[in-house]
Amino acid sequence: MKRNVGGAERVVRVVIGVVLLALVVVGPKMWWGLIGLVPIVTALWGWCPIWSALGLSTHRPSVR
Repeated sequence: MKRNVGGAERVVRVVIGVVLLALVVVGPKMWWGLIGLVPIVTALWGWCPIWSALGLSTHRPSVR
């Protein structure tokens, strides 16, 4: 799996994931908030299957 999720996008994904997970605990207490695990996991992996299927990438390879 080649990385296709860049740094800024990873931060945004984690924030969105945490907000969605918070819906399970506070607020309307809906189970669909567990979908927040998806953006968190893709941020941790640095790879998104949807971006891969579409041929998109926000990851900039480091230059050495």
